[in-house]
Order: sequence, then structure tokens, then C-alpha cells
Amino acid sequence: MPSSKDRSTTDGSGVPSQAIIDAIATREGVDPTDIAPPEYDPLYSVVNPEALDELISTTTQSRAVVAFEYEGYDVVVRGNGRVDVSDPSDESGSLSDRLTD
Repeated sequence: MPSSKDRSTTDGSGVPSQAIIDAIATREGVDPTDIAPPEYDPLYSVVNPEALDELISTTTQSRAVVAFEYEGYDVVVRGNGRVDVSDPSDESGSLSDRLTD
């Protein structure tokens, strides 16, 4: 299992909603298909996945940022499609601190 200091990051080549699920699965040490009820809340319980994907795919603002908490992790999606998932208990600062990275 990855340490709490590891960050799961995609390069923005896929859709953000799937990248979030893949990153959470990696952190949890499970298959992405296991990130489903009843063990895990659906992603749509915290964000509309279709709207997120549409926003990121159509934005012309590379500085756009969407941030939220999901399954105990801080999730940051940037306008270029990059997705960062981190454990809030690591020493990298608060979610708001990471929004300026």
C-alpha cells in the first residue's frame, strides 16, 4: 500500500472522474471496480462526475481548479486535467494550501 506521502497523479490524458477512481483504488490497494457501494460511497455523492468531466474538457482556463474530499482523501482536479489525490494527514499542508501548487 502506498505511504500517506505518495500522491496519485494523472497527466490529464483521461477523464477526471475515472482518474479519481483509479487513484483512490491505487491508494486503497484495490481494483478500480471495487470502488463501489456498499464499501465506498459513489463519486456522485460528492461531485457530479459528468459535469466535472465536461467542465475540465471544455475549460480554456488552465488555472481552473476543483477541489473536494472523497473517501477520506483530498482530491484536486486542475484545468489541464491533472488529478491529485492525497491523504490529508500527510505533512504537505491543508487542501487549501495545495490549491496554489
